[in-house]
Amino acid sequence: MSVKRLGKGLGALIPSVEDQSKSLEIETESISKIKLKDVYPNPDQPRKHFDENALNELANSISEKGLITPITVRKVKNGYELIAGERRWRALKKTNKKNVPAYVLDAKSNSDIIEMALVENIQREDLNAIEESEAYAILNTKYGMPHDSIAKAVGKKRVTISNSLRLLKLPLDIKKSLIDGKISAGHARAILQAKPPLSMNKVWTLIIKKNLSVRDAEAMVKNRKLRKSREAISKNKSHQIVSIENRLIETLGTKVKLKSSKAGGKIEISYFSNDDLDRIIDIIA
Repeated sequence: MSVKRLGKGLGALIPSVEDQSKSLEIETESISKIKLKDVYPNPDQPRKHFDENALNELANSISEKGLITPITVRKVKNGYELIAGERRWRALKKTNKKNVPAYVLDAKSNSDIIEMALVENIQREDLNAIEESEAYAILNTKYGMPHDSIAKAVGKKRVTISNSLRLLKLPLDIKKSLIDGKISAGHARAILQAKPPLSMNKVWTLIIKKNLSVRDAEAMVKNRKLRKSREAISKNKSHQIVSIENRLIETLGTKVKLKSSKAGGKIEISYFSNDDLDRIIDIIA
């Protein structure tokens, strides 16, 4: 029986799903019982972080009620390699169980395995943002999958994949805080706008210190960029323009700015009250 893969969540891991991609062959329509000691994790598994307390709770539940959802594996030389269900497999190892129910797939391509693991974890919301990004990066760089192909495989928009991959450009400490849940992916995307890394770290520190929302973080980064842009413009003014501004400031006794353009420019004269305005007019007149 052939089954086609990916893009359909957990359904992509069981024998009844059809999709438009290349097929995987299922050895049996039924759930197999395989020895727990013969199962090995996939080194490219997207999920890297497993909460020990949560694993213990799951192990207790499995001991009491049994394993409700089988794991999914493929046959390899020395046994079976996990495709989906590493958290369940880890919890089972904490029990006295010797066997595990499993779907056994004949998956030849390693990229197929990663895609399927990604789909399961994304549907379960088991991955943190960095784990998801790293999995996309493996598909993109190691297996040559373009962003649009990855998007189609996991049922997301292409821009979502691209934005996720950008998170890997964050400094190490910021990535760790994202993994630990101290900031959200929205915060991380705002921080990315504050490049270079030194500026990113400053923004990140302020977000943590002031407990800023994503919207506040975005506004802060936007204001910082605007301020830097103005400072850059100010630095790029010619000595002649600065000299003229200073002469006008001395003459008028108020703030004066010259703004040049290809067509000429303009002079901005500040006043702070009606009396101040009358004073400046008298000087000009």
